[in-house]
Amino acid sequence: MKPNAYGPFPYSPIIDRPRLEWPGGARVALWVIPNIEFFALDDRIPGVSGSKAPDIPNWGVRDYGNRVGIFRMMEVMDRYGVRGTVALNSNVCDQHPRIIEEGVKRNWEWMGHNETNSVRLNAVEADEEKRIIGNAFATIERASGTRPAGWLGSGMQETWNTLDLLAEQGCEYVCDWINDDQPYLLSLEGGRRMVSLPYSAEINDKPAFEHKSRTAPEFAEMIRRQFDVLYREGAESGRVMAIALHPYLIGQPHRIDALDEALAYICRHEGVWRATGSEIARHYVDYVDCAARAAQRQA
Repeated sequence: MKPNAYGPFPYSPIIDRPRLEWPGGARVALWVIPNIEFFALDDRIPGVSGSKAPDIPNWGVRDYGNRVGIFRMMEVMDRYGVRGTVALNSNVCDQHPRIIEEGVKRNWEWMGHNETNSVRLNAVEADEEKRIIGNAFATIERASGTRPAGWLGSGMQETWNTLDLLAEQGCEYVCDWINDDQPYLLSLEGGRRMVSLPYSAEINDKPAFEHKSRTAPEFAEMIRRQFDVLYREGAESGRVMAIALHPYLIGQPHRIDALDEALAYICRHEGVWRATGSEIARHYVDYVDCAARAAQRQA
C-alpha cells in the first residue's frame, strides 16, 4: 500500500451499494473473535501507563485469561454452536499448546495476530515486520494444522507495507480497517485483492470495560442493541455482526454470563449465519465475482 490520504479502496456509501445476500437468506453474518494473546513477563505491556517489566499485576490478569477465562468462553460458545475465529498471538502456540488443542477440537479458525501483543507492527523496522508476519503464519500453521486465512494486527496497527506482506503469505482477509458493516475489497500492488472484514472497536470488551467502564450487563445490552439494528438493516442487504472478546476480560466469573445472555438473544433469531472469518470473506468474494460475471453477460 502506498502512502495516501485515503485507504486502498474507493469511498463507498452503504446506501449506494447493491444488495448483499448471505447463505440461506440470512440477514446477519455473526462472527465471534476471541483475542488469545501472549504478553512477555520481561517486557512492558503496551497501552498500560507506566508499565515496566516485570509488571506483575497487569501481566497476571492477562495470564488469567489463558489459564481460566478462555475455557469459560469455549463452554459458552459451544452452547450456541458458535465457532471462534481466534486472533492468535503465535507465541501462544509454544507457550500454551493446550489452548490450541482445545480450539482444534472445536474446529475453531485461526487468524494471525502478531507473535506477541508486547510488540506491534508499527513499532518495528521493515525487515522485522516481514519476519514477524511470516513467522506468525508459519507457527500457527504448524501448531494447528491449518494455515491462517486472516489477520488482525496487535492493536489493529499496520504500516504502509503490512497488506503487501500479508498478501505474500496468502492472507485472504484482514480486520484492522474498522470502517464498515459489510466486507469490501482492498486493492493491492500487482492487482492482488484482499477482503476487509468488519471487526469492531465498539462491540469489543477491551474498550468497553477498560476505557469506558461499562458493566457486564451494559456490555450485554450493547451487543443486543447492535444486533437489533444490523438485523433490521439486514432485511434489505446483509450485514456483519462482529463480537470482539478477550479471555482475561469477558472470561472473568462476574462477566461471562453477559456473553451467554447476548449469544442466547442473538441465536433465538431466524436468519443469523453463525460463521467464521474465512467463510464470510470467501462467500463475499464469490458473491462479488458472480455479480460481476452477470453484469458482463448483460452488457
